[in-house]
Formats: sequence, C-alpha cells, structure tokens
Amino acid sequence: MLVRRQDGRLNEKMSYAVINVDDPVGKTVGRRRLQDAPKMAMGLQRLVNQVRRSRGFGAICRKGVFRFHSFEEADEWLMKEIVARAVRIRN
Repeated sequence: MLVRRQDGRLNEKMSYAVINVDDPVGKTVGRRRLQDAPKMAMGLQRLVNQVRRSRGFGAICRKGVFRFHSFEEADEWLMKEIVARAVRIRN
C-alpha cells in the first residue's frame, strides 16, 4: 500500500508489526504472589463462617438429606427454613 508522506513523496506503508529483538520480552513492574484457587476459596469460606457465627447465625437450614419431588418444592421448603431461622434469631 502506498501512502503520501508530508514532504510529498510516496512511501510504502508497513502493514506488519516491527519486532525489536534487542528489547526484553516483558517488563516486570511488580510481582503478584499467586495462591492456588482452592486455598483462597477455603480461606474465604472460613472467614464467612466466622462472621456468621460471630453474628449469631448458624446454618441456614437443618442438616440432613431431604428428598423432594420437584425443584419448586425444594425451593419452597428452603425459603420456609430461611424465614423460620430468621424469625428464631430475631425473637
């Protein structure tokens, strides 16, 4: 592709990237210390559990295995459990 320069002469425009092999590959400004995801998730879960216990909240619903005929029935039961738990905490 030809492009006219400011001085009036024609110049071929480069349509490819110029790579300087003398430059270092990347510049490191700061380093992040990466932890593995499960370790971070467990730390966050411990924090959430600690805050819930300190504010008087326990489990959201009763422990155990519960069987339902539909997802709607399970959602309805869970909402009733959450509301009942909130009422018990307030009173």
